[in-house]
Amino acid sequence: MMMTEPKAKQAKRGGAPVCYISRVESFSACHRLHSIHLSDEENKRIFGKCNNPNGHGHNYKVEVTLRGSVDPKTGMVINLVDLKQYMKKAIMDTMDHKHLDLDVPYFKHVVSTTENVAVFIWDQLQEMLPDNAQLHEVKVHETDKNVVVYRGE
Repeated sequence: MMMTEPKAKQAKRGGAPVCYISRVESFSACHRLHSIHLSDEENKRIFGKCNNPNGHGHNYKVEVTLRGSVDPKTGMVINLVDLKQYMKKAIMDTMDHKHLDLDVPYFKHVVSTTENVAVFIWDQLQEMLPDNAQLHEVKVHETDKNVVVYRGE
């Protein structure tokens, strides 16, 4: 016997249930915190050892969360295989084992802080995602202790 949700609950919710689905990827990259809008002395004072002229590296962890209605035919907000491919293109192919400031054009004139990395990832994914899956959050773990959350605001 097939169990179905009572019509009253479906109507109260307004149709298909809405879920949040997340996927995590990790990438390694180096960067130098240095603003072209500041003097060398100001950069050293503000960014300290992270302003090292040769850069420094991180093993970043990125969590991407989407929001959407559960498709009644597939039972999914988005196929995780598709989300994996979008993240590969937006994150892994673009930033993994790269020097962010030298290899990613976006960071030529934007300081490669974790905040700006999160915004960059959001913008890249936003262009790829289908209309039924809404980007909800990009969370970037620069270290175990430093985490940035961006929600498109």
